[in-house]
Amino acid sequence: MVQGTSSWAGKSLMTTAICRHLARKGLRVAPFKAQNMSNNARVVNGGEIGVAQYLQAIAARTEPDVRMNPILVKPEGMTRSQVVVLGKPDQAVSALPWRDRAPHLWPAVIASLRALLAEYEVVVLEGAGSPAEINLMDCDLTNIRAATQADASVLLVADIDRGGAFAHLYGTWGLLPDEARRRLKGFILNKFRGDPALLVPAPERLTAMTGIPVVGVVPYFEHHLPDEDGAATPISDGTPATVVAVIRYPFASNLDEFKALEQVALLRWARSAVDLEGARLLVLPGSKHVASDLAWLRSVGLDSAVAAKARVGVRVLGVCGGLQMLGQRLHDPYRVDGAGDGLALLAVETTFEREKLTRRATIRFASGLPVPWSELSNRAVNGYEIRHGRTVAKGATRMAATDGLGWIEGPVLGLTVHGVLESPEILIALFGRAPAYSLDATIDRLTDVVMRNIDARFIEELVGCA
Repeated sequence: MVQGTSSWAGKSLMTTAICRHLARKGLRVAPFKAQNMSNNARVVNGGEIGVAQYLQAIAARTEPDVRMNPILVKPEGMTRSQVVVLGKPDQAVSALPWRDRAPHLWPAVIASLRALLAEYEVVVLEGAGSPAEINLMDCDLTNIRAATQADASVLLVADIDRGGAFAHLYGTWGLLPDEARRRLKGFILNKFRGDPALLVPAPERLTAMTGIPVVGVVPYFEHHLPDEDGAATPISDGTPATVVAVIRYPFASNLDEFKALEQVALLRWARSAVDLEGARLLVLPGSKHVASDLAWLRSVGLDSAVAAKARVGVRVLGVCGGLQMLGQRLHDPYRVDGAGDGLALLAVETTFEREKLTRRATIRFASGLPVPWSELSNRAVNGYEIRHGRTVAKGATRMAATDGLGWIEGPVLGLTVHGVLESPEILIALFGRAPAYSLDATIDRLTDVVMRNIDARFIEELVGCA
């Protein structure tokens, strides 16, 4: 099991690399994270899971499945979240206070973990946050409790780039209960910049104080994988490129789907009207709370800024919740999200239904699409849908895709389907450039870097394959 001293320490990346390393050894491997908190999700067999476990399953060369992330918590406000259990929203559990949820969720966690342990030779577990969050140990599902249930050996990762990594490792070790401390087998320092010789004698002293060896020092590098939650600062190689501004409202979701854009365009997260300047494409991404994010757009002046750009012919793309914002009206008869007026850039209206639609989908663009979207005409792209909203045309708006999956008015295009901008064919059509490397190649590059810098044999011995 890979645990961390904090969020963003590198747990997900280490887990991904270990999954691919063991899969290269010919083992049948599966990832597992009991509970993940993220608005970045993917559709798999049975429903939706966090994007990190989706990527880890690909790294393990196995089919992603809801048991690999049985509990997904999707924030909808500062104190409100939707709880997805085995791929489907559970309204009853979502309504409970945080500490009251664990007894209702543990049966799904334990059943999923036991099933994976029975089906695979190795299950690589990932923790959440820190196992030493002593205020939450009584309702923990993902760290100590999952490790105990799986009888897992634990690696603890710290982000040394933040500073204080040795204190983080020692403090975490010191706060762990005795049983959890016995499971801890190795420390990993992640995101190190500079000469590893400068670390001496700290690793040796830490080992002397804890009895736990430092088994890896992984350098800081651009891994090019999507982030587990939210999105990091976009990567640019400095090559002149088309600017794409993705509006990052407070509850933006599925931002991971824009990672491939970094290879063909200059990606910019937009939080104000100024951030739209110079952009040739504006994107309104998905949203976990459309009405709230739409109100935020108006509060910062991005509603009028987007409309002004559309009037002068700048391409505007709305995806899922972004499409719903571009329409004329939001209806919410079941109090799922919120009602109100949209931006009225597309003649469509959206009604939020009780049941969430979660499915893989193929979007087929219509023939003869007008400029500036004509390059998409007659193309087909595989993607996925995760939405409560059902959008329908009102008036003479033009269908951009078959089966009610998209609409277009001039430079404004709205799609219900996520993942279109991950397609190399679409990126070539829109930007004239193909991504330099595939997702699988990116996972291989990550694995090569990580496994060169940690004790691979130590890892193999932990799982019994050395």
